[in-house]
Amino acid sequence: MTRTLAFADREIFWPPADELTEAAERIRARLGDWPPVDEPWRICLTPPDAPRAGDLIVAAGEREHGADSADRAKWLAAGASVIDADEHGARLTTDKGRYALTGPLAEDWLAALASFLDCGSDARDALVLALAWRDGDEADAAREDAWPVDLTRFPRVEGLPAAPAQPFARCPDRLGLYAVMPSAPWVERVLDLGVSTVQLRVKDASPEALAAEIAESVAAGRRHGARVFINDHWREAIDAGAYGVHLGQEDIETADLAAIAVAGVRLGLSTHGYYEMLCALHFRPSYVAFGAVFPTATKTVATAPQGLARLARYVRLVDGAVPLVAIGGIDVAKLPAVLATGVGSAAVVSAITGADDPAAAVAALERIVANR
Repeated sequence: MTRTLAFADREIFWPPADELTEAAERIRARLGDWPPVDEPWRICLTPPDAPRAGDLIVAAGEREHGADSADRAKWLAAGASVIDADEHGARLTTDKGRYALTGPLAEDWLAALASFLDCGSDARDALVLALAWRDGDEADAAREDAWPVDLTRFPRVEGLPAAPAQPFARCPDRLGLYAVMPSAPWVERVLDLGVSTVQLRVKDASPEALAAEIAESVAAGRRHGARVFINDHWREAIDAGAYGVHLGQEDIETADLAAIAVAGVRLGLSTHGYYEMLCALHFRPSYVAFGAVFPTATKTVATAPQGLARLARYVRLVDGAVPLVAIGGIDVAKLPAVLATGVGSAAVVSAITGADDPAAAVAALERIVANR
């Protein structure tokens, strides 16, 4: 057993709780071996006198332990987070926001929460996984590990806008090589090279230039019989008759998702963890993108690289529910391992735009996809 699988010399609960620690060790030992976690987290079963960064203070209700707004403000200012739990689910409050989940709590949910934190999940994702946990999952010897992969057992995110009444148009389960390109000329270039799924991601452009880029990209897609997605600019994508739109999590509440669905435009949503995955699935998108799988310099991502092991678990979780696209730091050398997880599609950016010979790079990438 490696250091990451034992809690004997680590303060994971405060005050110390031997039974919870023993349960956490049993669960943790069945989740696989993950890189050591250096974050100084601990789960506080009662509010500490001196809260610190990384503390998750567990309350049974909004005013449990006298946890009024002044107390909570003090804890959050110190870098701690608060978890309110009851028979309906759990709500996490951090300095970044409040995240509410509805679902049953297993008796061992706190032990499971500690275990998933130790596996490197952030507090939001660890709480999602803890609510997906069921007592005794660690004793199921028939499974390779006890990581939750049954989507029907996962909690529901509260407070999301209603999903459009009309479902989004479907995408193929496997979109193949998915090229994310910075301009219309690049879109045309990769389409000429045989790529059939392309996203136009323009970072800075005037409204007139943006409309022209989108119109040219959509027209090129039609000529090639290809799927062209437009990043972010959903109004312009609808006007141009684009095949699809790709949005980030921050766009979900501002974009008119119903208008996108009614227009017959496909919708792809970015996700960076379990909580965001649940948010995305609520809207029944055409596909979900997961990343960043590896470190990437093409886009600022707040979350740490997810890695292949997490990607494989996401594939098992959403299998059959929605097409999944892996993205972030994927190149010719990494693509075979990415596809070996079973993911239907892989998005690339600099593997093409940064190549000395883009045509040769596309050919190499397409060969890998074809021979998966």
